[in-house]
Amino acid sequence: MEKFIDNLPPMDLMRSEKMSFVQLIIPVESSHRAISYLGQLGLLQFRDLNADKSPFQRMFVNQVKRCAEMSRKLRFFKDQINKAGLVSSSHPVLQPGIDLEDLEMQLAEHEHELIEMNSNSDKLRQSYNELLEFKIVLQKACGFLVSSHGHAVPDERELQEDVYSHDQYVETGSLLEQEMGPGPSNQSGLRFISGIICKSKILRFERMLFRATRGNMLFNQAPADEQIMDPVSTEMIEKTVFVVFFSGEQARTKILKICEAFGANCYPVPEDMTKQRQITREVSSRLTDLEATLDAGIRHRNKALASVEVHLAQWINMVRREKAVYDTLNMLNFDVTKKCLVGEGWCPIFAKTQIQEALQRASFDSSSQVGIIFHPMDSVESPPTYFRTNTFTSPYQEIVDAYGVARYQEANPAVYTTIIFPFLFAVMFGDWGHGICLLLGALVLIARESKLSTQKLGSFMEMLFGGRYVLLLMSLFSIYCGLIYNEFFSVPFHIFGASAYNCRDSSCRDAHTIGLVKYKDPYPFGVDPSWRGSRSELAFLNSLKMKMSILFGVVHMNLGIMLSYFNARFFGSSLDIRYQFVPQMIFLNSLFGYLSFLIVLKWCTGSQADLYHVMIYMFLSPTDNLGENQLFWGQRPLQIVLLLLALIAVPWMLFPKPFILKKLYTERFQGRSYGLLNNSEMDLELEPDSARQQHHEEFNFTEVFVHQMIHSIEFILGSVSNTASYLRLWALSLAHSELSTVFYEKVLLLAWGYDNLVIRLVGLAVFAFATAFILLMMESLSAFLHALRLHWVEFQNKFYHGDGYKFKPFSFGSLTEDDD
Repeated sequence: MEKFIDNLPPMDLMRSEKMSFVQLIIPVESSHRAISYLGQLGLLQFRDLNADKSPFQRMFVNQVKRCAEMSRKLRFFKDQINKAGLVSSSHPVLQPGIDLEDLEMQLAEHEHELIEMNSNSDKLRQSYNELLEFKIVLQKACGFLVSSHGHAVPDERELQEDVYSHDQYVETGSLLEQEMGPGPSNQSGLRFISGIICKSKILRFERMLFRATRGNMLFNQAPADEQIMDPVSTEMIEKTVFVVFFSGEQARTKILKICEAFGANCYPVPEDMTKQRQITREVSSRLTDLEATLDAGIRHRNKALASVEVHLAQWINMVRREKAVYDTLNMLNFDVTKKCLVGEGWCPIFAKTQIQEALQRASFDSSSQVGIIFHPMDSVESPPTYFRTNTFTSPYQEIVDAYGVARYQEANPAVYTTIIFPFLFAVMFGDWGHGICLLLGALVLIARESKLSTQKLGSFMEMLFGGRYVLLLMSLFSIYCGLIYNEFFSVPFHIFGASAYNCRDSSCRDAHTIGLVKYKDPYPFGVDPSWRGSRSELAFLNSLKMKMSILFGVVHMNLGIMLSYFNARFFGSSLDIRYQFVPQMIFLNSLFGYLSFLIVLKWCTGSQADLYHVMIYMFLSPTDNLGENQLFWGQRPLQIVLLLLALIAVPWMLFPKPFILKKLYTERFQGRSYGLLNNSEMDLELEPDSARQQHHEEFNFTEVFVHQMIHSIEFILGSVSNTASYLRLWALSLAHSELSTVFYEKVLLLAWGYDNLVIRLVGLAVFAFATAFILLMMESLSAFLHALRLHWVEFQNKFYHGDGYKFKPFSFGSLTEDDD
């Protein structure tokens, strides 16, 4: 058996890639080029050898600052281009042979030019806005002003209140009456202030003026015909023109202060109509000139931005890479005496040749007289975990990594998750009509893969697109399970021939539900359609799906325990095989393996035995006669043996391993309490484990025993709870089926029973909405989460530690906008 296992071909994803700890000694003159080539390769993870230093104490801090400053300028250009609404060119122009210094100068020139243009544009825009507001105020305010003949505009309104003055109430005439009285306005003491304010502030502004002048004013307002652009936010703002009539210098001061506080702009409007027309003409001509100047400035600015935009993507990529290179160089140690940089890191063993070739090319291209030294080293820390995945396997690996990254070289659950996960989903979601809907969605995502991969998607769409191949397999398995359940939107079909059941006689009134008898061989594939609507449908499907769930659960958990055997065998831990794997297999299969065997036997023989009774009395009274619940000869003695084996497996799991570990530790470190006499490198290499670390660690027997006890109790109780947990397959499958039936019968068929087109269309719309949002979205999400839980909790806890850390190589391909 062991020879057969050893001769099996290796599985690519079963174990993480073998890693090697390496050291690089790089001459200063070729360091930048070497790190750049390694970034393009993306197969070496550097260790930070300057972790004790702050970012400002590192060697290349000035270069990092320069790159950060250039990134800021590029972000500024990008914002300006987006604000200007320029469309990015589909074929950007590449600028050959540009280095960082030239780029830095170019960016500084472009930024200076752009800031100057923005400043001039803002000043012009401000002048334009002021003139436009002045023009609007002139047009609107003249309607509020009283003509020389004393005729007031009828839509003005008066605010009047008694004025409190000199500690006594003085009754005064309204301002309007004073204005309409004889004589010019300057003789009556009536003056006015005209201006413009944001529409959103007008109510508060009027209230404040009323309170400040104690009602001794007249407020007129009219909406501006044109919206005015805010120079800061570039949004169009609605404004309102106002004219305030008042009397006295004190009121004038108060009103001007309130206008300033509310951000209202005041403009002088002459009372003389001739002067008003003359000023309006002057303002209009100046506005025309300013508009032409603004348009020319915008065209010039857009032209400058367009010249930047064609190179922007290349510049952003270049600066991002340069910053990443210098950040990586800051992780290396600088040897002053030898004028070289020393780096350490992890790389996969298969990548050593590629890394050496890249380093040789860097030495040659930089004309360095000294080559780069690249050699492997020993390391006491655990290597990172690296799996080579593709677009199909990566989402399944992400599902596993969300629980925990695999320990270095331990068995990878993603290999089995690829098929088992979508299958368990389909067991809960089985309906080949709904499966076809999911399949169409998955095929659309896969067909548009090249287009969608370059677009920036929302969080939900990004999740769907990332799991498109998971969705594909889930839909295919859903169609398969739906054919087994014989459900198409909850409706059964005679796909594989006629039903095995027929009416007992011709007087049978309802040939679908009552009085059916079996007259030929069973239905060839899946559930017979005649079960749908029968009185025993629920009892039959309940029994079928519940027993099926237990079978799947036991097989799934057995697979997890078998993977713990392969883990122990790979790491050479015979203790785990003898005192963990063997008793766990015995315990699980003595109880729930036996139950699975009884389920299959009952299906095969057609026995009427009560399996609940068999399992309960196997524990309560194992020696009693089984009677009609006996399925095979020798069942009672077999149950006694299995019960004894399960009882023996508990102490087998609990006691031997901690005591054997203590014995091994005592024998291994006997006589070494004073440490090693010789501490040479040769000794360290001979016994890396004991000499380097473990002779310093004390063996804590209590801690090991408690840990083993917790692990054993967790497995024993978990065997029961985990098996029961797989019943969620039955529960969700039943819920999905019943919900589909409710929507089909109580919505679609009910609406179709009316001879009215509107009711039928409404019923069809409600059915389509319920199917899309409740069954396809909510139910699929529910089944997905439950399948996820079964893998994380019930399957992976049998063998998977998940306490490793990911291999994160220095790679230009993994740089994002956050790294700017």
